[in-house]
Amino acid sequence: MFKNSRAFSSYSVDDIVAAKSFYQEILGLDVEEDEMGFLSIRLTGGGEVILYPRPNHLPATFTVLNFPVDDIGKAVDELISKGVTFEQYSGEIKTDEKGICREGGGPLIAWFKDLAGNILSVLQEV
Repeated sequence: MFKNSRAFSSYSVDDIVAAKSFYQEILGLDVEEDEMGFLSIRLTGGGEVILYPRPNHLPATFTVLNFPVDDIGKAVDELISKGVTFEQYSGEIKTDEKGICREGGGPLIAWFKDLAGNILSVLQEV
């Protein structure tokens, strides 16, 4: 039924101007704002994410967007140099001093938040 659908993801932010700046200038993504004040983020491979303003925005408590990278250390260092802070976990999920989780047998992954508090990640397959 949905095999040929051009599906997309969406989530809210509390400040469209700040979100546009973050996703465009810090993350280097192609971002367009429409006449209703929604942001369209074009992803490699044809995917799209829509960000919409919500005055009573509550950040997602889970990862809403993942960015696969070839070298997680390099990606984390570059984002840190742009002012991004990576999440630190020490419970069931443990991260190193840079915020990279290297345990569990899955991909190497590091989580960070956008300016609205939504959780994003960079990850590297091992």
